[in-house]
Parts: sequence; structure tokens; C-alpha cells
Amino acid sequence: MTTGRPPRARSHRRPRSRAIRVLLALVALAAVLGIAVVAVPMLRPAGPRPLFQMPVTCGETWQLSTYPGHDDYDVDFFPVEGETWGRPVLASYAGTVTVAGINGSLGGRTPEDPDGPRGRGGGYWVKIDHGGKWETQYLHMLEPPLVTVGQKVAQGDQIGRLGSTGNSGAPHLHYEQRRGWEKVETHFDGVPSGITTDEREQILRRVSNNCPTVS
Repeated sequence: MTTGRPPRARSHRRPRSRAIRVLLALVALAAVLGIAVVAVPMLRPAGPRPLFQMPVTCGETWQLSTYPGHDDYDVDFFPVEGETWGRPVLASYAGTVTVAGINGSLGGRTPEDPDGPRGRGGGYWVKIDHGGKWETQYLHMLEPPLVTVGQKVAQGDQIGRLGSTGNSGAPHLHYEQRRGWEKVETHFDGVPSGITTDEREQILRRVSNNCPTVS
């Protein structure tokens, strides 16, 4: 008795050659080593906290604030006096620039059109590695950063100008301090900022001590 279906031909799979197996093993090893190069330094203990300064001009009084939904430890900077657009954004401490570009999309808010469309993310931004797993981030700047990836900066060097690119409702500087993968409370001139949670609105005033160092 037959089913009317032709018998299936047996498939003959050719075993992978030794060369292919060796190549795949080398690719896997390279991937593991690449991950290790990135991950292992991050597993080491962090170094001492640098003496970070406010990322704005020496002697100026600024408003430090947060609000519900802003995310814990994030700080928004607004000047107390004078024009906001275009104010200098300064490096909080010496380090190496690791990011200088666009986070998300820019949107269309400018000094000429302050109510233009919002963008996404942080807009023009900069990230600085200060060593010892310490890092700072500066977001929503007006225009392309004044620094480039790999550039060494000193404390107080200008890295950009304050603006409202990205997901920003008004011109300001969004600022963060990080220890490894962890965002932490900002300290300025060795003093905690006091902004640790976004459960409630907070508004503080501080004077910048990001002053030129005398050599």
C-alpha cells in the first residue's frame, strides 16, 4: 500500500570545515575580550571624588533646580540675572572629552524662536571623563560644542553655550555627575548640592567658585 507521496530524499549536511569553526571561535574570543576591556575597568572601585565646581562663570549666582519626573540627582541650571541664552558652559573639573555632539534631536528652539518645536533627548551635549570612574554631562546647549572628542580640558574651560536644544522647555543647562554607571548627588566646591530626588520640586541658589586657578 502506498500513500501516493514520493519518498523524501535524505539530506546530506556537510560538516563545517575546521577553518570555519576556528574562525567562529576567534570571533567569539574577540567579542569576549572587547566586553572585558570595557567592563573590567568599571568593576574597579571609584577614585576619590574630584573637587567639582559649578559649570558656570566664577562669582555668578545661579538657580539649581529639579522637579517631579526629572530623575534623581539631575540638576537644571538657570541664571538669576541677565540673559540666559548663550551663557558660557564650563568644565566642572579637568578631564578628557568623551562625547561632543547631538543626543536625540535638536528641535527648533532658538533665541529668535524660543517657543519653537521641542526636540528629543539632550540636544547638543558634552560628556567629560575625569578619571577614577568620575564623569560629568552637560546637555541642551545652544550650538555644537566648542570641544571635540579626545580633547583635554582644564577646570573652567568653556565647552559650549547655554541653550534649549533637545527635549527642553526653556533655555537652561541640564547637568549630571556620575560615578561609573551610577548617577550620584552633585557636589560643588566640596559641598553636596542637596538635590537627591525628583519626588518634589526643589529650587536652590549657589554662587559659582569655578574661578581661574593661579599657577
